[in-house]
Amino acid sequence: MSGADLLAILRGAGVTVSLSFAGILIGAPVGLLLAIVRWADVPIAARVVALYVSILRATPLVTLLLLLFFALPNIGIAIDPISAAILALVMNTAAFNCEVWRASLMNFPRDQYEAAQSVGMNALLRFRRIVLPQIVRVSLPGLVNEMSLLIKVTPVLAVVGVVDITRAAVRIGAETYDPLPPFLVAIALYAPIVFALVSLQRWIERRQVRMEAAA
Repeated sequence: MSGADLLAILRGAGVTVSLSFAGILIGAPVGLLLAIVRWADVPIAARVVALYVSILRATPLVTLLLLLFFALPNIGIAIDPISAAILALVMNTAAFNCEVWRASLMNFPRDQYEAAQSVGMNALLRFRRIVLPQIVRVSLPGLVNEMSLLIKVTPVLAVVGVVDITRAAVRIGAETYDPLPPFLVAIALYAPIVFALVSLQRWIERRQVRMEAAA
């Protein structure tokens, strides 16, 4: 492998990180919003969300990506590979995140919510101060696991021409007829990305424990 090959894989790593974190940063709050709609049992909307989550969880990411990339232009919506990749990642991870958030909401003790209501807190304040801090702590391991999986499925984005870590390694291996070195580099790059997510999870958990102890 030459320096140019290594640089190509590093550029692919930048694409992987950028697209993954775009999906995570948008998908996590969207998933929370969907979970709230189901938890609150909003008429009609809750059923629509349940159907959406069921369909998206059953649809492979690569199928969703190809559908968006090839179907949207047919109805007059132009979309480039990067936009299609981000949209597919967000739609996919939001559905899975919704179930993680919803499980935490379903297990949240309603008496705390009702007690806050009895002292005059409005719905938004109750959710922000009472519900959200507790469900974040409970949901964090599941959310980080979903984020890690999202990073590891980014190679499917290559089907629409997005060059991530794996696609760059495949290209270099095909050009040099020696696929082992670029794939070893790819693995070496994936590991710290996922490790950084896990480390962030642990830092947040320790911080929450300190805050609760101080309270």
